Amino acid sequence: MSMKNKAVIFLIFALFSMTLTAQEGKEQAALKYANSVARYSEGKYQEALNGWMELYNSGYRSASLDYNIGNACFKLNNVPGSILFYERALLLKPGGEDIRYNLQIARSMVVDKLAEIPELFFVTWYNLISLSLSSNHWAIISLVSFILFLCFVSLYFYTRNYRLKVTGFWLGLLFIIISGSGFAFSSHNRSLVYNNDKAIIFTPVVNGKSSPDNSGNDLFVIHEGTKVSVGEKVGDWYEIRLSDGNKGWVSANCLTRL
Repeated sequence: MSMKNKAVIFLIFALFSMTLTAQEGKEQAALKYANSVARYSEGKYQEALNGWMELYNSGYRSASLDYNIGNACFKLNNVPGSILFYERALLLKPGGEDIRYNLQIARSMVVDKLAEIPELFFVTWYNLISLSLSSNHWAIISLVSFILFLCFVSLYFYTRNYRLKVTGFWLGLLFIIISGSGFAFSSHNRSLVYNNDKAIIFTPVVNGKSSPDNSGNDLFVIHEGTKVSVGEKVGDWYEIRLSDGNKGWVSANCLTRL
C-alpha cells in the first residue's frame, strides 16, 4: 500500500473517530442534563445545579440550560445567580416569555430600585433583530447573500439582454445589502452574547468609589442582584455605570459579567 493511500485511510479514520467522539460527548451531555432535570423535579436543587454547572463550565451553551440554572439558583435563594443566568438565557432566546417572567420575579427581590434612562428605540430594535438568530446563522445568511450578489453581478456584466441586466443590477444590490446587514447582525450578536458589557453585583453591599482604590470617596451604595454596565478596568477595579446614569468604581471580585 502506498504512502498516499495510507494517509487517506488515516485521515478517514481520524475524521470518523472525531465524529464518534463528538456524538458520544453530546449523548453524555444530554444524559447529564436529563439527570439534573430529574434531581430538580425531586427537589434536590443543589444536585441539579451541580450537574447543570458542570455542563456550563465544560462549554455547553443553550437558553434552556441557562434558564434551568437560574431556576435552581432561585430555589436556593441565590438571587444574583438567578438573575445572571436568566439574563444569559434571554440573550440566547430574547423571545422567551418564561425567562422574562422569572427574571422579573427575581429582580423584584433586589433591594435597589433604580430609575432607568430609556434606550433609544432603534438601538432596542437593532439588539432584538441581532439576537433573533444566532451569530452563525447571521453569518451563513451573509455568506449566501454575497454569493448570490456575485451571481447577479456576473449576470449584469455578461448578459446582453437589457431586462436581465436590470434584473441582475437590482437583485445584486438587494443581496449585497442583505449580506452587509447579515454580517453586521452576526458581529453585533457575538458582541452581545460573548462580549457583553453588563454585569450582576454578587456582593451583598457595595460602595461605589470616586477612584479605583479604597481611599476614594463613597458615591453610592448598591446591593447584590443589581445590574450594571462595566467600563474601564484599572488593576482590580472596574468603573461601572448604573441604570440611572451614576458612575463609580467597584472591586472586580464583587461582580460577574454576563
